Amino acid sequence: MLININKNFKLIEGNNIFSFKEISENINNISSILNIRNNEYVGIFCENRPEWVFSFFAVWKNGGINVPIDFMSSSEEVAYILKDASIRTVICSEKTVKILEEAEKLIKKSIKKINLDSLYYLKKEEKEPIEKNIEDTAVVLYTSGTTGNPKGVLLSYKNLLSNINGISKAKIATEKDITVAILPFHHSYPLMVTMLVPASIGATVVFIPELSPESIINTMKKHRITILIGVPKLYELFHRKIFSEINRRKTAKTLFWILKKVKNQKISKIIFKKVHETFGGNIRYFVSGGAKLDEEIAKDLWTLGFKIIEGYGLTETSPIVSFNPPNRIKLGSVGKPIEGVTVKIEKGEILVKGDNVMKGYLNKEEETKRVLKDGWLYTGDLGKIDEEGYIYITGRKKEIIVLPNGKNINPEEIESKILKISNIIKEVAVIERNGNLFAIVYPDFPLIEEKGILNIEETVKWWIIDRYNRTVPDYKKIYGFKIVKTELPKTRLGKIKRYLLKDFLEEKESTKKEEPKTQEYRLIKQYLEKITKKPVYSHYHIEIDVGLDSLEKVEFLTFLEEAFGIKITEEQLSKFENIAEISSFIEKQREKIQEKAVNWKSILLKPKVISVEDKKIPILVLKRFLKPVFLIYNRVEVQGLENLPKNRPFILAPNHQSYLDGFLIISFMPDEILKNTYFLAEETFFESSFRKFIADNFRILTVNINKNLKDSLQKVAFILKRGKNVVIFPEGARTRDGNLLPFKKSFAILSKELDIPVVPVVIKGAYQSLPIDKKVPKPVKIHIHFLKPIFPDKKDYEEIKNQVFNSIKDELEKIVL
Repeated sequence: MLININKNFKLIEGNNIFSFKEISENINNISSILNIRNNEYVGIFCENRPEWVFSFFAVWKNGGINVPIDFMSSSEEVAYILKDASIRTVICSEKTVKILEEAEKLIKKSIKKINLDSLYYLKKEEKEPIEKNIEDTAVVLYTSGTTGNPKGVLLSYKNLLSNINGISKAKIATEKDITVAILPFHHSYPLMVTMLVPASIGATVVFIPELSPESIINTMKKHRITILIGVPKLYELFHRKIFSEINRRKTAKTLFWILKKVKNQKISKIIFKKVHETFGGNIRYFVSGGAKLDEEIAKDLWTLGFKIIEGYGLTETSPIVSFNPPNRIKLGSVGKPIEGVTVKIEKGEILVKGDNVMKGYLNKEEETKRVLKDGWLYTGDLGKIDEEGYIYITGRKKEIIVLPNGKNINPEEIESKILKISNIIKEVAVIERNGNLFAIVYPDFPLIEEKGILNIEETVKWWIIDRYNRTVPDYKKIYGFKIVKTELPKTRLGKIKRYLLKDFLEEKESTKKEEPKTQEYRLIKQYLEKITKKPVYSHYHIEIDVGLDSLEKVEFLTFLEEAFGIKITEEQLSKFENIAEISSFIEKQREKIQEKAVNWKSILLKPKVISVEDKKIPILVLKRFLKPVFLIYNRVEVQGLENLPKNRPFILAPNHQSYLDGFLIISFMPDEILKNTYFLAEETFFESSFRKFIADNFRILTVNINKNLKDSLQKVAFILKRGKNVVIFPEGARTRDGNLLPFKKSFAILSKELDIPVVPVVIKGAYQSLPIDKKVPKPVKIHIHFLKPIFPDKKDYEEIKNQVFNSIKDELEKIVL
């Protein structure tokens, strides 16, 4: 054979160690069973195991062309490859034979199946290998298909040898190295670096019993792995695990910060010896390929003392184009071209020429012509080359989103930034929708449960998407998102299949299942459709699909209690997968069943006693200090103080422009009214000891959207019933651009059910003085206008909410800064 196996090559699976002699015998045994013609396409359709390697070389020995098939493929995907490559023989396993049989039915053609789990080897004389030419096709590898259906890439022995020789000459690995077969061999990257290169140089390959972090770590320890070959997703997982521990310990966190400045890997390996021992203590390199590794993750692992070698390649280039030389690594770069490979940039696109470039695509002459021109492969990847010849990947040509305004967006760049904001997002994909950027979000549900987050939608909106939006120009902002309950469509190496995203999203939004026929389900569905004003189905998640916000969830839980006599907490509600589960639970547990509207008055008037310290001095002292500062620095103009009711409690409803708003109201409200006024605020802003002190001493009532909001509203009702005033910001968050955010209706419920007037307050100029992303206010003039009270009378919640909103909106438009 043109590609020979080194006599030192070993395979390890469990307690079995296959020496060169045993590997050769197994290749011969499978070779003797094969009855194929020269240059016949032969499928290998099984999981990673030593027999996969034996089969691959046995096909070559018999003059065949290997066609590896992802062992997790569906019958439709297998059928596509069988038909496209006209495959007559497939080597399979017990795990894949049923899918293969289904694929046979789809193509209506019988396939000769060699099941590795039901072979009985007879000792036969060794076959003489069929002689091959270096230009002959050696393997057909089907691309993973991130932008469309997979294509069969024709790679010759010459192509593969160019990669083997290029990597061998760089002396990254030797016969003493031991690696682990994590990635599936059907993909060009692991086929080359985890199988063909080790076989050629005589290194050792270890197979893992199962694909899990624990199994990988245990294998690395047991077999003293020296080189780990993985994809960015694997290193992201390691990074998350390691830093969840480091960030919990102040000493470790401080040491890491110091070592990041010192930049000495020898010292890092000593300081973080325990981290290295977690991986067996023998790792020489982490090798990353298949996709772009996040530079910050690479830097963090580097600071811990791990040497990261990142490379670049495509199935069409056998696959290696470049990698970082071990003695001169540039993090963030994918290195320099290997020997015999030339790279250039044309109109931002990476072009490759060399012996590693494929012969073409199987049965796709036109597509081959589109990417192969004058010996150059047009990769479709965007990049740049620095003065030392190092390559940097900046995006994928086909994946660039072109917005109607002409702006080009690299979705991977945005996705990477969003993922860095919080670890509660496991996956995110950015697409174009209605002319704007839209995110599909798959959260880490176990972590969300662990953190006690009950309102996923609001958490993602304000703590992740909004935080991202505040750091980028308008054209890069996310203007909508959808939380999904299943993983995004991806290739086996973790790349998002972007061409499937829109269909994936539409499927998640429109899928219908058979509806339960019970009265419980009918009442729940009827109630939810009434409050959301949109169709609701049994498989919908109460928050993710139905879209209930915090207040609506309180209403829903109250409805369940009043209609069925069952008391469910927000935490219990979050455990249900869908509405069908909720209705099934209620069917079994209910005490009664009756159609009944939610009665907020009965909720708010329930006996509720809370301990509130009626401290007046601190807030009055604060006013004496702040008022002259605002008058001098911001030239504050105040109007409408006469509109504040004197002899009855009221709700003050200001628009929310900045952190200054609460202090502005304190500074300019009359003392007699201020002494009887409390402020409603989000609890998460008052978690530190200093901020708790502020809340306790300056009349701040805190609420938490991830805890019992009903209790919080009852707390506010208790204060109002005692004749006190409450300041509630109806937007629930500060403006991001100076414009009003939608109003929430909690203040309107309190107003209506307790017969409390609402005083709209207009604040303008505070946003210009202190926008959300700034820390120091500017000396901009600020206007505060207290408008005439709005009484609930016979208005419903929506009417009260809308009247307050419109009165503030109209006044804002009148004020000129």
